[in-house]
Amino acid sequence: MGKIISLVNQKGGVGKTTTSINLSASLAALDKQVLLIDLDPQGNTSTGVGITKGDIENSIYDVFIGKCSIEETIVKTKYKGLYVIPSTINLAGLDIELIEKSQNDPGFAKGSQLKNHLETIKENYDYIIIDCPPSLGMITTNALSASNSVIIPVQCEFFALEGILQLLNTIMLAQKTLNPNLEIEGVLLTMLDSRTNLGFEVVDDIRKFFKEKVYNTIIPRLIRLTEAPSHGEPIIAYDPKSRGSEAYMNLAKEVIERNGE
Repeated sequence: MGKIISLVNQKGGVGKTTTSINLSASLAALDKQVLLIDLDPQGNTSTGVGITKGDIENSIYDVFIGKCSIEETIVKTKYKGLYVIPSTINLAGLDIELIEKSQNDPGFAKGSQLKNHLETIKENYDYIIIDCPPSLGMITTNALSASNSVIIPVQCEFFALEGILQLLNTIMLAQKTLNPNLEIEGVLLTMLDSRTNLGFEVVDDIRKFFKEKVYNTIIPRLIRLTEAPSHGEPIIAYDPKSRGSEAYMNLAKEVIERNGE
């Protein structure tokens, strides 16, 4: 049965999408069956694995509004073992649509729609990775409700811990009201600039705060990592011998190890 992991942080620019793409591709390269779900209206995760927006017939938005089944949205990428459910800009208005529907239908569980759909397919995958939008609205609530655990990417910068308490409160609220089994899978340090002392000070602060939840792997700040998605490729395909590729393969191994495999 697939383990469902959401990547969550309401701050933008912390490496959620980069990590969603590259962790999924690395897990697939380690012979796992992986489904990557793009829940960000910008759709960068979809294009980052080679999906052309004009070619998308059914997106995750269409599942939410009942236009199609979740099976009809799954696209096989050119990478062995890696599948994606793409997103479109239509997703931007979903929060309001879900709230309106719940007001008109008291029995409609606006925070559990994704979970209900994933129940039908999760056994087909080893891992389901969800890239959440940079907000804590209904879309992210749906992801938290559906997930077994969350990975929190934290950028190695001065304001790294700013907003983390709000995020932890949201996770705890989801545990209380929607998903009592939700866990923090791990905290991932991203965009480390090894040329500055500040980055390493942030690493120490995050490790003191989250302790053993912090992954040993730290993702460096690299031009190649930012270039790869614009070519529709994960880093292990774009530049397999780069430090970025090595880092994400190490992260994938840590994720597998933490799950007792």
